[in-house]
Amino acid sequence: MEQFSTYTQAILDRMNSVIDGKPTETRTALTVLLAGGHLLVEDVPGVGKTMLARTLAGAIGGTVSRIQFTPDLLPTDITGVSVYDQVRREFEFKPGPVFANLVIGDEINRASAKTQSALLEAMAESQVTADGTTYQLSTPFMVVATQNPVEMDGTFPLPEAQRDRFTARISMGYPDADAEVHMLAGHGSGSPLKDLQPVVDINQATQLVEYVRSLHVSTAVRRYIVSLCQATRNHPHLRLGASPRAALQMQAAARAEAALAGRNHVLPDDVKAIAVPVLAHRLLLERRSGTDSAQDVVRTILDDVRVPTEDGSGSR
Repeated sequence: MEQFSTYTQAILDRMNSVIDGKPTETRTALTVLLAGGHLLVEDVPGVGKTMLARTLAGAIGGTVSRIQFTPDLLPTDITGVSVYDQVRREFEFKPGPVFANLVIGDEINRASAKTQSALLEAMAESQVTADGTTYQLSTPFMVVATQNPVEMDGTFPLPEAQRDRFTARISMGYPDADAEVHMLAGHGSGSPLKDLQPVVDINQATQLVEYVRSLHVSTAVRRYIVSLCQATRNHPHLRLGASPRAALQMQAAARAEAALAGRNHVLPDDVKAIAVPVLAHRLLLERRSGTDSAQDVVRTILDDVRVPTEDGSGSR
């Protein structure tokens, strides 16, 4: 636990030295990495979405690739393509940029749904199947995708199946005045990513993820996670609730949150801390719900659902 805290704090410090005034967002990004998941960063251009992804990639060792999503991008531009070798007279698979430890998908919703779907198998199973052959991806494997608001020109909404594979979604938002002044002072002479060095190597990053998976989750906490997910499926303002995959990813993210808090077991407070970023992007509101956002629905559910105890009763 002491070594885990040392490494993770070093990663956060390195990220916060580049991303000014966004400690919550950098912590969530690290939480998703530790949970073995994928992160969707949604906001208007110019607020640091890609910078966050590059900073996380730079703080850990391993391979990094970046894919610029455009309307003419093809699925094989992501996964790779088989090329005929005239010398050996056989096809040889050329891996695409998805074969990296951390894949940055920039402006993912500027590509068509067909191209977006090229990431489905990779994100769900850490593998790519091409021409009947399955290729395993690197370990750990994480996709950090940035997305522009759907209302902007030239964007395509992410299909439900694609959104459901992202463990969490965050929005960067504009920095406050002091953070923006600090950014101007620190970034004015050049990009802070230029000299960014990793604080852990890829083997240490893998060990951090494996440690998080070992944390204890009680039956009561599992009941609480399931109760939250079931509440979204029965909520009158929602036409699509959280899937069983969402429950699994809530448990993984709650484990990471507990580990970052210095505990070897998960509490209901850990589930509450990650509920909004993990659940909200998976939910679809009824067209006449009268509710501003899915985030508001999740917060209401957190207030309404009681925390089950081991004997089956409930408490706040």
